[in-house]
Amino acid sequence: MSTAYLNGDYKPLDDCQVSVLDRGFIFGDAVYELIPFYTQTAFRLEAHLARLKRSLAEIRINNPNTDQQWQAIVEHLITQQDDINGYIYIQVSRGVARRDHAFPKDTAATVFAMLGAWPAAIEGAFDKGLSVVTVEDIRWSRCDVKSTSLLANVLMKQKALESDAHEAIMIRDGKVLEGSATNVFVVYQGTIYSAAKDHLILPGITRDVVVELIQALALPFVEQAASVQQLKQADEVWLTSSTKECLAITLVDGQPVANGQPGPLWRKVYDAFQLQK
Repeated sequence: MSTAYLNGDYKPLDDCQVSVLDRGFIFGDAVYELIPFYTQTAFRLEAHLARLKRSLAEIRINNPNTDQQWQAIVEHLITQQDDINGYIYIQVSRGVARRDHAFPKDTAATVFAMLGAWPAAIEGAFDKGLSVVTVEDIRWSRCDVKSTSLLANVLMKQKALESDAHEAIMIRDGKVLEGSATNVFVVYQGTIYSAAKDHLILPGITRDVVVELIQALALPFVEQAASVQQLKQADEVWLTSSTKECLAITLVDGQPVANGQPGPLWRKVYDAFQLQK
């Protein structure tokens, strides 16, 4: 049985219980972080903890732990995992209080963390690439906060699955922003585009690693959202996330991207990413 952390205690995941009055359950008043680890070492831990701290600050929850305490929790959980690769999921809510939209006074945050097994590889993802559908972005305007309020993302992901696609790419005002659980890169006429890190996208840690690799490889890059037209006429399209790393998209709304095969720039970046782990 997997080990988890809840409010200072390590216990079997099935034994973890949270009050139904927890604001994370009632309001989605919580943030989360997902930290991958390879060979039992957390990947870009400092960056993940910085993003967690930022999300907490943006919704005005006091950070319940120091970086050293978070690191101790992450490292302890990793040692409980039989597999050497996986991820740690962390969630922090505003805590338990009577139902009222206003912030409760003197309420301790609920702190939860658990192990996650590395997801099974998507069949054919490396050789054939993935398929996506485009959807209207119906989320709130603070997408930079890693909030547990993910209903819009859930609906968009479900639409993708019901369309026999792997992911949904969100479009707002004619611009390509990100996927339901991924960041997106579009290669158009040899230049790589990815939406700027503002309030309309989640600042992905894996996205940042890929940007570093693009720059190290001296590939043309613009931190700017591609247009829908550029997406439809792209040379290549990629998606990135902590659990998917960097994968090629070869089908958009049922139409092939270029020749319908993963492209050469993606392969360069993918190979470089493997050396980071």
